[in-house]
Amino acid sequence: MPRADRLFRLLSALRSLPAPVTAALLAEETGVSPRTLYRDIASLRAGGALVDGAAGFGYRLTEDPALPPQSFTRLELEALVTGLGEVRQSGDAALAKAAQAAQAKIIATLPERLQRQALHAVTQVYRAQRRPPPPVDPDLLREAAWEERALDLSYADADGSITTRRIYPLSIVVLDRTEMLLAWCCLRQDFRTFLLERMRAVAATDESFRPRRVPLLRERLRRLGGS
Repeated sequence: MPRADRLFRLLSALRSLPAPVTAALLAEETGVSPRTLYRDIASLRAGGALVDGAAGFGYRLTEDPALPPQSFTRLELEALVTGLGEVRQSGDAALAKAAQAAQAKIIATLPERLQRQALHAVTQVYRAQRRPPPPVDPDLLREAAWEERALDLSYADADGSITTRRIYPLSIVVLDRTEMLLAWCCLRQDFRTFLLERMRAVAATDESFRPRRVPLLRERLRRLGGS
C-alpha cells in the first residue's frame, strides 16, 4: 500500500476508534506490521498531528491538522446557535462569555452563505427569568474537576445546618432552575450531589484525585443504570 494511503487510513482509525487505541489494533486496521505502524505514527507527528501515547499504552489523536474546515447543514447551525444561546442565558457569566466567543469563532470560519444563516438563525433563545448566579465561583468548580483536585466545601442543608467536607468534584449538572455538583464525598465515602445555591464556601486544596474522575463517573452511571 502506498505510504500516503497508509497514513490516511491511520488518521481515519485514530479519529474513529475509541481512544486510547493500541498499536496492535491500529496495525490490524491499517494492514501493516507493528514496526511499520510505529514509523507511521512518527510520520504523522512529524507532519504536525498531535498524537499522544506510546507503545504499550495506546494512542490518542488530540489535534489533527489534516481535518478540513467544518461545514454545517442549516439545521446543524440552528442547533449550534440555539445551544450557545441557552448557555448565554444560563446566568454563568464565564460560560456566557465563552459561548459568545465560541459562536464568533465558528461563524468566522464559515462560508458567507452559512455565516448569514448563523447570524440570522430562526430559533432565538430568551428567558425572562434567568437562574441567579450561585454564591460560589463556578470557574473554581470546573477548574478543580478538570485538574482532578479536591475541594473543601461548606454546605447548607435544607434546614440551614452547615457542614464542612472534602469532595472530589466530578461534574456540574444543569437543571431547569438550578445547578448541582456531582461529587465523591470523602466524609460519606459515597457519591453526593450539592446544589450550587446552598454552597457557602469552596476552597481549593493540594490533594489530587487523578486519575479517578472518569472511573468515578463510570461507576456513578453504572449505579444509575442498575437502579
